[in-house]
Amino acid sequence: MNTSTASPEADPSKFLSIRDLVKDFDGYKAVNNVSLDIAKGEIFALLGSSGCGKSTLLRMLAGFEKPTSGSIVLAGQDVATMPPYERPMNMMFQSYALFPHLSVWDNIAFGLRRAGMPRDEIAAQVDAMLKLVQLGKFGQRKPHQLSGGQQQRVALARSLAKRPQLLLLDEPLGALDKKLREETQIELVNIIENVGVTCVMVTHDQEEAMTMASRLAVMSEGRFMQVGAPGDIYETPATRFVADFIGNVNLMEGTLSVDQVDHVIIDCADCQHYVGHGITGTEGMPVTVALRPEKIRIGRDLLPPVDGEPAGGLNRVQGTVKDLSYFGSFTVYHLALASGMVLKISASNTERHRADELTWGDTAWASWSPEAHVVLTS
Repeated sequence: MNTSTASPEADPSKFLSIRDLVKDFDGYKAVNNVSLDIAKGEIFALLGSSGCGKSTLLRMLAGFEKPTSGSIVLAGQDVATMPPYERPMNMMFQSYALFPHLSVWDNIAFGLRRAGMPRDEIAAQVDAMLKLVQLGKFGQRKPHQLSGGQQQRVALARSLAKRPQLLLLDEPLGALDKKLREETQIELVNIIENVGVTCVMVTHDQEEAMTMASRLAVMSEGRFMQVGAPGDIYETPATRFVADFIGNVNLMEGTLSVDQVDHVIIDCADCQHYVGHGITGTEGMPVTVALRPEKIRIGRDLLPPVDGEPAGGLNRVQGTVKDLSYFGSFTVYHLALASGMVLKISASNTERHRADELTWGDTAWASWSPEAHVVLTS
């Protein structure tokens, strides 16, 4: 792959610009008319379950799939019809695809040799990459002599060695176990940011996308359901699908009974929700209330209102502890309500031992603030 310089006229906020991109497989649109702008230096994640179209979109960026229609513009140059080897980008696969018979040093040097780079420049670049990924002492080892995390860093060094304008990552940490994956996420981001390369990654792991990406797109059935910063998507999901896909959430069906500029009241089967802001709606319309488990307080007795919690029976409900799961730093309670719905509540374990510890079968109260909910109309 070449490393042609970016056009000076290219808008850095639209370093990668995808417009009306479609990939049709015999009448099935794996990618269905998506448009997106990615800024120079950004780490962007495509997040979704299997079959949502994220890998097909990444393969079109890499040149392994030809778009049915639409454009892909990188640094001011339309690359949609370019073969993969001419595109100024590199792709790192989940399997790493390291050459087992070559040393770490030679794995990193492989693409540079293919590009015809002078020997002294290759040596300088490989040594720089080994230093970047903190594997300077491992240059003469074979891939099988390294841990999974070290192999992942070799694959990254090889992908960055030719200084691509765009780095594509396909499930970059999928081959690692959970603990190592968590340790490697920040390390990988730091390396990418140090190089300053623009990055698009594909993952089905929500925590990975939320930790590594500055922005992400939630995909379903070939479309972008929502694009934004991780915190924005988590705290203000645009649709029921996004709310349910990202993290844990309680979804309650209800009816808008009061619609004021500064607040609304929503009647649900087990309780009334007082939401501390207005929405664009009409009284009587059906809505869904999304309430994250960690935003709910739980206690054996009704806890006194805090943070502007309303009185008068709003934003509170009583139920029975049907189940609980202890995770060390927090406990998740499953509170069975009168309607049969189970409310999930996540409580931080800030004390080692509590005299009023809740257990299976206990009656408990749950309450939440007017700012805890998101009201969804779609």
